[in-house]
Amino acid sequence: MNRPALCALVATLLANPVVAAPSLPDEPLVVAALDNHPSVTGAAQRVEAARAAAHMLARGSQEFTLSGSYMSRDITGERRYDEFDASLTRAIRIPGKAGLDRKSGQLGIEVAQNLMEDARHQTALVLSGMWIDWLTAGELQRSDLATVDLLEQEVLALSRRHELRDASRLEIDQTQAALDQARGQATRTLADLERARAMLSANFPDLPLTPEPPALGTPELPREGLEALRALVISRSHEILASQREAERVSTLAERAQRDRLADPSVGVRVFRERGGLERGGGLTFSMPLGGSYRKAAAEQASSEASAAQFELVSTRRMVEATAQSDLLDARNRLASWEKFDAGARTATTAAARVNTGYRLGAIDLSDLLLARRQEHEARRMEITARADSIRSLLKLQIDAHVIWMGSEIEN
Repeated sequence: MNRPALCALVATLLANPVVAAPSLPDEPLVVAALDNHPSVTGAAQRVEAARAAAHMLARGSQEFTLSGSYMSRDITGERRYDEFDASLTRAIRIPGKAGLDRKSGQLGIEVAQNLMEDARHQTALVLSGMWIDWLTAGELQRSDLATVDLLEQEVLALSRRHELRDASRLEIDQTQAALDQARGQATRTLADLERARAMLSANFPDLPLTPEPPALGTPELPREGLEALRALVISRSHEILASQREAERVSTLAERAQRDRLADPSVGVRVFRERGGLERGGGLTFSMPLGGSYRKAAAEQASSEASAAQFELVSTRRMVEATAQSDLLDARNRLASWEKFDAGARTATTAAARVNTGYRLGAIDLSDLLLARRQEHEARRMEITARADSIRSLLKLQIDAHVIWMGSEIEN
């Protein structure tokens, strides 16, 4: 699209705004980009590690131990004898410990799964922020280029009028100065646009990007309602679930440590052959550590850690509730702010059009026209920024509530 056409399009949109939903990538593409992100795949591997740990706990560390010895004994007045003995022992978990081990292992899996989902959630927030940055930069770039094109046409018109002695050199210089400033602004916005695209492409290479960012769109209230989304932020929080399961796991470990004050016994069989086979025998063996202050201290440590995990759960819940309330208030206030900036941009456009008409009729000076256009341009940029902030806040609330970009996650 050439610049005159772009300028005409922007002017048409400002005069007759089209209400469109925010431009978001297709959900399957987002889900794939999130699933392939290193932070999410790394968290998925931690789930597999938790499964292996749970299997280890279920099986237990009590393994068979084979031991033996061989010696050659020389008895004075007799002869040399070959002697050996061998034993096979295994520790046995006291009843009740195995159940606690299985429970703690399963809770460890649930903790890892929730942490993986939270990592996915945090990555989705990063993606949404970078996506809106890209769209915002594109919207500002289009607006800046439209202003540049408008001023270029004005400079050309004044140059022709100057040749006909109908415009002064001062008027050309004033307009040229405004054009140079607009070009500088457009160049800076282009740098922001290229940086935003580079960041998005580098962090999410699996997400296909168009050559130019799509239109930003306008804020759209979620069908669930803001209050309902706030409640969902809390009820579906994987941070709370992970903290809750971790508290349960640590509490289980505390109970396990308390039971471990009574150590697991080891039983086995032993066979021996002495005096070259003249003496042979076998029997059962039994051993059991006698727990003392060390095991008592370990149980006290585990109990304190369980209490700490409960307090961390309360802290996490408060933090999530604060985030939910902050999301709600931010979405409301950003939306109200954008509505004010949108009204201001419309008013500035109307005023600039009237000043332009007055200038064409010779009733208004060029300096007043340039001032009106600069005010219109600044009002348009502020409206775009406010619109992006509103879309960003609404999108964050939806992501925190797990109503979009959920993938295979099952709703609560």
